[in-house]
Amino acid sequence: MLHILSVTLPFFALIAAGYAAARCGALPLGAIPGLNAFVLYFALPCMLFRFGAGAPIGQLLDAGVGLVWGSCALLVVGATVGLARRRGMLWNDAAFGALVAAFPNTGFMGLPLLIAILGAPAASPMIITIALDLVLTSSLCIALSRLDGADAHGPARAARQALRGIVQNPMPWAIVLGGLASATRLALPGPVERTIAMLGDAASPVALFTIGAVLARSALLAREHRASARVGEAMGSGVRALSPARPADLLSVAAIKLLVHPLLVYGAGRGAVALGVPLERSALAVMVLVAALPSASNVAMLAERFGADSGRIARIILWTTVAAFFSFPLAVGWVR
Repeated sequence: MLHILSVTLPFFALIAAGYAAARCGALPLGAIPGLNAFVLYFALPCMLFRFGAGAPIGQLLDAGVGLVWGSCALLVVGATVGLARRRGMLWNDAAFGALVAAFPNTGFMGLPLLIAILGAPAASPMIITIALDLVLTSSLCIALSRLDGADAHGPARAARQALRGIVQNPMPWAIVLGGLASATRLALPGPVERTIAMLGDAASPVALFTIGAVLARSALLAREHRASARVGEAMGSGVRALSPARPADLLSVAAIKLLVHPLLVYGAGRGAVALGVPLERSALAVMVLVAALPSASNVAMLAERFGADSGRIARIILWTTVAAFFSFPLAVGWVR
């Protein structure tokens, strides 16, 4: 366990450093989108391309990994939405609560962390999970979030917006290009390869630092919103504070993310193997640990864009990130 903690501690320490830097003002809030853009559009795509190009194409097309991960994602989304709807939530908040429960922080955190623990072969199953989360899970939850609208074309419009977001997201393209490079055994010119390597190497520390900064910004903006809403109510401006999320709601979604999701993936994987689905034990171990990661930090920005309670989503992300410092090493020890 001490060995696992020695590997995971620096990753969480970088998240804490980013949180502290933004919270105390050393990192201006206006600089956070620039950090996020660097990771999303430059560093992380280069990392994904390198791992995709270096992996055998058969591992990137592992149907067993896709079947288990995709089916578990759908189950988590369905269960979380159902629980939220029974509590009286609108579709918008229920859908983004489901997304934050089913979408782990694989790109910014999982790739560097699991490769440090399990080695480079862990990248291939993670690339498959990232692709499914970007294409399947996100699109489904965005479409569900539009069911509140009176416009009958709301879900269709949301589906088009989700498709546009996928096309504009560089990560799926990096995965596709890496797979093509692997299939064709493409060798890039030396200077191009070294440039991609340098950007890919920068992805891990900058991404982790950015996660902490994004969490701090969400907390500061939520506090400012509550303060301005109280002033608006006192002045009779009609501005009202958002209803605070109940701790039971936050705790249940966090528990689904950190406990139910990995156990479901483990059970589904063992069941698939028993039914004859070709699935390597090492790939199942990677999927279980991916499911045990905290929620993806970009879900809060998506929730804000679509008018959901982004403060609730940000708190869930913060709770799962803090709790994962203790739960993730236990998951690694259990899987290993």
